[in-house]
Amino acid sequence: MLIMVGLGNPGAQYAGNRHNIGFMAVDEIARTGGFSPWSKKFHGEIAEGSIAGRKVILLKPLTFMNDSGRSVQAAAAFYKIPPADIVVFHDELDLPPGKVRVKTGGGHGGHNGLRSIDAHLGKEYRRVRLGIGHPGSKERVNPHVLGDFAKVDRDWLEPMLETVARNAPSLVAGEDAVFMNKVTLATGGSEEPAGAKGGAGKAKGESHVRQARPTETHAATGPMAGMLRRLLGGGDPN
Repeated sequence: MLIMVGLGNPGAQYAGNRHNIGFMAVDEIARTGGFSPWSKKFHGEIAEGSIAGRKVILLKPLTFMNDSGRSVQAAAAFYKIPPADIVVFHDELDLPPGKVRVKTGGGHGGHNGLRSIDAHLGKEYRRVRLGIGHPGSKERVNPHVLGDFAKVDRDWLEPMLETVARNAPSLVAGEDAVFMNKVTLATGGSEEPAGAKGGAGKAKGESHVRQARPTETHAATGPMAGMLRRLLGGGDPN
């Protein structure tokens, strides 16, 4: 069994945020993979299904980003899943928009969702780093990650999420390099060596996301189908 976790913040006001790309990724996997409807459990929402013949639990913590580890730990303890069988999808400032990299272990880089999971489970889980780009200065990081994707982002965001979901069987099989190359080629990039490091482009003086004021719980976001068009179809680009 594998647990695939999407990181984000619950509630309609956060649904289109760059910080919620992890939620968007697991929503797309659920939509394309024939998973069960979402249900409340483990301080989050789960959907059950199978990918490549292996049972998979999708999890969206509803604890807010900086307490994500509490939800992940509850699910892992219930199913007796070791960190090696947990895959976490999260936003990554240090990758250009649309780039995807996978790594196991390492530091949280200031990302409060990863920091929380590290505190509850240790570091030896896999991370699928979904690039959202860096705004250029430390002061602009919070508005950037907690701002909505712009309408123009649809050009790379939708294909990336669809490609991630379509190639989830490679992740389930533990073929991380194959997964990365398939996603890179399908989204118009160039193939990189399997051993290439994904985090080398870090901006000076900044690491990753530092979210985290809200403490209350809101209703969960809805299914992926049509969500991006609703979120990105109106309002001012941010």
